[in-house]
Amino acid sequence: MPARKPAPGAPKSVETDHLGLERLIFFSDAVFAIAITLLAIDIRLPETETPLTDARLVQTVLSLWPQYLSYCISFLVIGLFWIGHHRKFRFIQRYDTNLLMLNILMLMLVAFVPFPTSILSAYGTQAATILYAAFMLALGLVNLAIWWYAARHNRLIDPHFDPRWRRRETLRAASVPAVFAFSIALAFLNADVAKFSWILVAAILQLAGAPRGEV
Repeated sequence: MPARKPAPGAPKSVETDHLGLERLIFFSDAVFAIAITLLAIDIRLPETETPLTDARLVQTVLSLWPQYLSYCISFLVIGLFWIGHHRKFRFIQRYDTNLLMLNILMLMLVAFVPFPTSILSAYGTQAATILYAAFMLALGLVNLAIWWYAARHNRLIDPHFDPRWRRRETLRAASVPAVFAFSIALAFLNADVAKFSWILVAAILQLAGAPRGEV
């Protein structure tokens, strides 16, 4: 019995329309931008019963350095995830429902980043460091899943995409959750050392390289 042809205008399982892919990317960019903006909103001067003198104001502003540090860490981490997302979707040429759901899951986690950031800035303890790293580990794993799903057997990327660069991009995406998993182990020894280990994310991504002409 011949296979039934889809009705005219029926949606395909794998979409190739550029408008749909652009909408996915634009929506993702908006969530990344909002998440980064919310990081700064959480930085506030503590309320006081009397107005602060100039000297007291300077002292109070300087005392907020843990919040500044947490802000910078999360800003850079979200920025690196955005760069990775931007780069992957220069290679991804098609999309399907599974990719959309994976991307939505990643954006849900991205939008939640300000919460573990606020915990890290308020406490900075071993537990806060482990909680933050565990959350970033989860975000990194979903980010990796997006690329793995799209690139496996060239499902949603160019069929002629260089296998060497496909593997390198996979290793690049895998390095982020690997660093945060390593930092969780470090946090049981020293929470401050664990925080400094997050610098490895930027270093590894820089060393991984990219195809000529790509970010």
